Amino acid sequence: MHSIEKLLRERILVLDGAMGTMLQRYQFTEEDFRGERFKDFHKSVKGNNDLLSLTQPQTIAEVHKKYFEAGADIVETNTFSGTTIAMADYDMQDLVYELNFESAKIAKQVAEEYTAKEPHKPRFVAGALGPTNKTASLSPDVNDPGFRAISFEELRIAYKQQAEALIDGGADLLLVETIFDTLNAKAALFAIEEIKEERNLDIPIMVSGTITDASGRTLSGQTAEAFLISISHIPLLSVGFNCALGAKQLTPHLEAVSSRTNLAISAYPNAGLPNAFGEYDESPEQMGKQIEEYLQKNLVNIIGGCCGTTPPHIKAITEVAAKFSPRPLPKIEAVI
Repeated sequence: MHSIEKLLRERILVLDGAMGTMLQRYQFTEEDFRGERFKDFHKSVKGNNDLLSLTQPQTIAEVHKKYFEAGADIVETNTFSGTTIAMADYDMQDLVYELNFESAKIAKQVAEEYTAKEPHKPRFVAGALGPTNKTASLSPDVNDPGFRAISFEELRIAYKQQAEALIDGGADLLLVETIFDTLNAKAALFAIEEIKEERNLDIPIMVSGTITDASGRTLSGQTAEAFLISISHIPLLSVGFNCALGAKQLTPHLEAVSSRTNLAISAYPNAGLPNAFGEYDESPEQMGKQIEEYLQKNLVNIIGGCCGTTPPHIKAITEVAAKFSPRPLPKIEAVI
């Protein structure tokens, strides 16, 4: 059994908060994003947060440190857009392997530093695989519902390249996250299973979908239960939800999957719903109280934060999580 699987039976694990929210605070300019290496690049790269792993690596390390200091057990790599599909927006497809490898390496170095300081609280790195900016299930053209901007095979190839680089860089587990289209996620999971077979490797996989509106469905139309069923053929460490909703709005969807699976359940909601300016107002104290409801109901094993969350939010969540036992997981029978 992987060490993280053992820990999940002992206590609730805490995931980090938002990388993007933290990076916005640095107010990096175009020149900061470019660094010396890309100073003459032909296209604007401002907003390409993944690139900062190459041009501002000390900042990425600093964000990871702040989340570990706040109590996180797991940090996500700075690779939300780290596929050739998403990087095509910046003409930076050729950098994908390096971006993912270096992002994982930065996070792993910080994790090892904190594990050495506190051996009783080992730290882990989740290699983050975002949803890409294209959907395999839906047409982007309302006048041509049969059109698809991306194929399953194109997604599989892109995700395989990303996952291999994350593993090579030192990721302890892989997190397929913010899934709005389950077919995209299936391409990622298929690619990871290929890697596991080719390398004779057993790496834990977390899967986290996103409920996009009050109807309780993903963008591709699935309910929480349907999403769970669609991915249940893959051996997973955990399944859960992140983004789009605040902690309060996410509760019924966690209840729906928690009662229907023996997998660990993860949740990392936003700091409430966005205000009129697209900002998140929920304080660490408010979020901590709402997350306490998850724990009172025994819904989760892994808890963290998404958009708008910061180290103080994670500190509040860590303090609440320490008061509760994890959601029970089935015992693993000894193989004779």
